[in-house]
Amino acid sequence: MRKPRIRRPHSLAGRLFAMQTVLVAAVVAGCAAFAYAADRGQAEESARRQVTAAAVAVAASPAVRDAVRSADPAAALQPYAERVRRDTDVDFVTIMDRDGTRWTHPDPDRIGERFLGHTGPALDGRTFSETYTGTLGPSVRAVAPVTDGHRVIALVSAGITVDAISAEIRRQLIGLLGVAVGALALGGAGTYVLNARLRRHTHGMNATELSRMHDYHEAALHAVREGLLMLDGQRRIALINDGGRELLGLDGEVIGRRVTALGLPPALTDALLSTEPRLDELHLTADRIVVVNTSPVSGGERSGTVVTLRDHTELQALSGELDSVRGFAEALRSQAHEAANRLHAVVSLIELGRADEAVDFVTAELELAQALTDQVVAAVAEPVLAALLLGKAAQANEHGVELLLAPDTRIDDGLLPPGLPARDLVTVLGNLIDNAVDAASEEANRGSAAARRAYVTVTVRADGDELLLRVADNGAGVAPDIVDDVFRRGWTTKAAGPQEAAAHGRGLGLALVRQAAGRNGGTVTVADAPGGGAEFTVRLPLRVRAGARP
Repeated sequence: MRKPRIRRPHSLAGRLFAMQTVLVAAVVAGCAAFAYAADRGQAEESARRQVTAAAVAVAASPAVRDAVRSADPAAALQPYAERVRRDTDVDFVTIMDRDGTRWTHPDPDRIGERFLGHTGPALDGRTFSETYTGTLGPSVRAVAPVTDGHRVIALVSAGITVDAISAEIRRQLIGLLGVAVGALALGGAGTYVLNARLRRHTHGMNATELSRMHDYHEAALHAVREGLLMLDGQRRIALINDGGRELLGLDGEVIGRRVTALGLPPALTDALLSTEPRLDELHLTADRIVVVNTSPVSGGERSGTVVTLRDHTELQALSGELDSVRGFAEALRSQAHEAANRLHAVVSLIELGRADEAVDFVTAELELAQALTDQVVAAVAEPVLAALLLGKAAQANEHGVELLLAPDTRIDDGLLPPGLPARDLVTVLGNLIDNAVDAASEEANRGSAAARRAYVTVTVRADGDELLLRVADNGAGVAPDIVDDVFRRGWTTKAAGPQEAAAHGRGLGLALVRQAAGRNGGTVTVADAPGGGAEFTVRLPLRVRAGARP
């Protein structure tokens, strides 16, 4: 048994084509009917003027007046009336006595009979017209008086039959129908072309499908947390969802604005304007780290670009925390190894009977290990910063770098305001220490270990109403001509360029430092350190400034 075929609703283009075809046909039919009615009225009016002119001209002829006075008016007037009828292209010219007796007629047998029609107004001296059914059938006729001075001595009637008028209208109607058919064909062809274009752009979907697609489109745009951006061929924003506005920090109406007018960082603007695809590129905005993917769109009238944005801020923070945990684990592993060596030494001293020397050795090691811890705990009461400094000290020691705490370092518990996130402090201080340790270690490795001592000095203190974070090293320093570049995303001394740096996850540390400082209303500066390396100083307000972002 055949399954009944489900009929798919007609497409929007098909429905519009049908509606437009009917509309064009109705308009053309209406215009044709109006033109026919107008032509018929004009034909009757033209016939009325024609017969009136003919009747008046005959009535005013002196020859007619002379013939009326003759003994046999019919003999003189019949040839004259027929000649006038043929010359004026009317159907009849009847000249009659005052009582209506015909002297002329197209049918000679009708001469002498009574005229069929009204003559009253003409007997009163007035010319008039009417439509009346006479011996030749319905006709449009005019009756004019023949006067001799002020006296009416005869009457003249000229007329055109309705059949003759209808025949003329039919001839005009054929031309009118040709024009109407041509207009209908032209309108249908234009409608077909327009609807074929519409069908191509709507992909043959009907109104219900388009409405449903629009609803799904709007719902999807607002539901997706990732940012979605669509640019037209002029690199203007054609579409953006809520996630894109949030990730790019855009407010107000941005549809139709050019990318260059959005105030985005230059590197991000270049990525959005690129005609080549971009895959998983990291870019920094004022508040976030975003992963950018771009895909050019070809086809249609203009090419554009589809851009997707993913928030990488939290992932980057977690990655930093993971790196810290990994560093702690490496430090613990190294310390466990060193502790095992020291324990073997202590055991050996005890086995050799040198217990006093074993006690002195253990005491010295404990004092050395506890010295930095006591210094950090005494100077930095903020637990997050204290833990960070202790962890970074262990990591620095693994690289052969000594982490020093400046004598003026002092942070009391409760000094930091609640509006200053601990994660931003970890980002700022952790990245600065990591860069300083790398710089000091690399510089130390260029010479002998005995000839050069690698160290990093950290200063954390309150300076008026600002929190001062300063990290100095005795590495190679920063050349004056690249001071502006060190905070740029992708800049690093460990890779050949920004692309390689992005591929290896490098070149973000100092950019994140500047971003975190700017997000909290602070500043970052770089200068030469007293030991010959670089000195980075970050100042963060301890009070929330008006208009600052939470």
